[in-house]
Amino acid sequence: MAEKIDQLLKRTESADLSELMSIWRSRLPEEGSGSPALFRCLGERILAHGEPLLAYDVVTAGLATWPRDTRLRQLQGLALARSGATDRANAILEDLRHEPQPAEETLGMLGRTYKDLAIAAATPDQRAQFLRQAAETYAEAYRTSGGYWSGINAATMNLLVGQTAQASELAQKVRKQCLKELKNRTGDSYWEFAALGEAALILHDLSQAAEWYSRAANEGRNRFGDLQSSRRNARLVLQHRNEDPDWIDSYLRIPGVIVFAGHMIDRPGRDTPRFPNEFEPLVAKEIRQKLDKLEPGFGFSSAACGSDILFLEAMLERGAEVSIVLPYNEEEFIRDSVEIGSDSRKWRVRFDSVVARAARVITASNQRLEIGGISYEFCNQLLLGLATIRCRQLESRLIPLAVWNQQPGDGPGGAASVVQDWRSLGHKPEIVDLAKISDDRPRLHRPDEPAATLSDLRNQSSHHHTSASENFRSRIVAILFADAVGFSKLSEPEVPRFVQHFFGAIAQLMQKFSNSIIANNTWGDGLYFVFSEIDLAGEFALQLAELAAKTDWPGKGLRAELNLRIALHAGPVYEFDDPITRRRNYSGTHVSRAARIEPITPPGQVYASEAFAALAAAGGAKNFTCDYVGQTPMAKGYGTLPTYHVRSFVSRTSPLRSG
Repeated sequence: MAEKIDQLLKRTESADLSELMSIWRSRLPEEGSGSPALFRCLGERILAHGEPLLAYDVVTAGLATWPRDTRLRQLQGLALARSGATDRANAILEDLRHEPQPAEETLGMLGRTYKDLAIAAATPDQRAQFLRQAAETYAEAYRTSGGYWSGINAATMNLLVGQTAQASELAQKVRKQCLKELKNRTGDSYWEFAALGEAALILHDLSQAAEWYSRAANEGRNRFGDLQSSRRNARLVLQHRNEDPDWIDSYLRIPGVIVFAGHMIDRPGRDTPRFPNEFEPLVAKEIRQKLDKLEPGFGFSSAACGSDILFLEAMLERGAEVSIVLPYNEEEFIRDSVEIGSDSRKWRVRFDSVVARAARVITASNQRLEIGGISYEFCNQLLLGLATIRCRQLESRLIPLAVWNQQPGDGPGGAASVVQDWRSLGHKPEIVDLAKISDDRPRLHRPDEPAATLSDLRNQSSHHHTSASENFRSRIVAILFADAVGFSKLSEPEVPRFVQHFFGAIAQLMQKFSNSIIANNTWGDGLYFVFSEIDLAGEFALQLAELAAKTDWPGKGLRAELNLRIALHAGPVYEFDDPITRRRNYSGTHVSRAARIEPITPPGQVYASEAFAALAAAGGAKNFTCDYVGQTPMAKGYGTLPTYHVRSFVSRTSPLRSG
């Protein structure tokens, strides 16, 4: 067993991100379950590569066996901090701080959470308070350990709170330490180089800072989590010095994140060619040229034959990280969107290849909705949201890219619709123009290979089924389930008061959101709402939670412990006139998914699915944020799904930059 663990550790220490994910997916850590070392190493390496959500899942799995392991708890806190869940990270690290002789790593990570709270503070007073706490925590770490890492952070925080002389003194000490370290160092020197760059910035020597940061960038190539951490501190110092904060991007550059959409290869049955087989090498060349110009490091796309697979192949050739979202189950998707035309076998092989090499493959829905192109529209929104979340983690640039013929589309799901949605949200997409690929498109038409897109599949599906179900349509909605905690303990006399005061207060709150609530119901202590708008669903959920937590229920003759568990999800559903209730109703597998989240939500909290978090990010929700909770087992054996904690949003000083 010890030999197996050593082999896995050696493999992990030298692996790139793709291999690290492969190690985790294969559950090889189970072979090393006799020791936390593998979970620590995997977590550290994945964090360094800038994947805090995956790192959180890894170290949380290790903590299930070793719940008091200090290093795993530190890494869990750091993963949460890098994913934006600052409050939870702060709580974990404060708990570690109170253990005997807290380590430099614990105090340093805790200082980072106070720094993050300062960056996100709503008022100048709050910002100043958190900066002081960060400075004090880093200073304590430096006093007790003498480590240059905590020392340089203490220097930066002292500069930000106005202790310029102390900041300069600390920066000079750290510079001497790092130069001494480098004389004896033979391995990785990233953090020494980065600390020397930061010290030079604090001492207002940009030329020296540029030299050290250049060396750090070379040493930390592809370690985007580490690069982003160093870049954030540099930007804080530059802003304080009234220098251009983008100066650091010339040295510690985090590549952009591309969200992609494009036409499929021609499908038999279409009269007007759009992407004939002959265009494939030309489109592939245009995509590569765009990527050469944009230099992205991350890509989010579906995997249909044609543009999607060409994009994924080009990204993988560059060594970029790709994430794939399939609109519904793989078997059906392959039949609908991959194995098409005379080259169907070729596309299937290429599909299997890109899927096998992807960092992550997500299935948006278990099944395709049979009416309209809503499954494809949902997939596109999910892609945009996940790319936006990735951008926020890395503080990078979002770049929408489409292969499009510049012609209006047939409705939701196609390239034209996606580009229109991107533009409506304020993005400026890059376009590979199919119309310019050839000046003589009709000449390239081959009767046996007419064109099609995902929109064509939508229309074929719609025409095939709507004649038998004209009452039905499909749409993307937000779904809320809530359950009253403590209802089962109510006595018979309390039930009328519960209906009057508990449900009555909720009914009053509903009036504020009446334009967005398109369906609602109750049963016993359960609540069900359907919303037309994602952001308003999140706002309603938080106000509902606040109402339940802060109302004086004993003053209304009810039990003090009354509270709510609230769950949110978003996805495509069927909309129809219910023949029993004679009201507009909504149904489908995504309604069931929302119902499974509510029982695992802690009382007084709002939990949400990854789809809700992604669509909220895609739409630019401003009044709340979604913090990653982890892979969570759902109720009734529904499986394990990534879950998020929804909380009120505090404005940030570093907004997402869109390309």
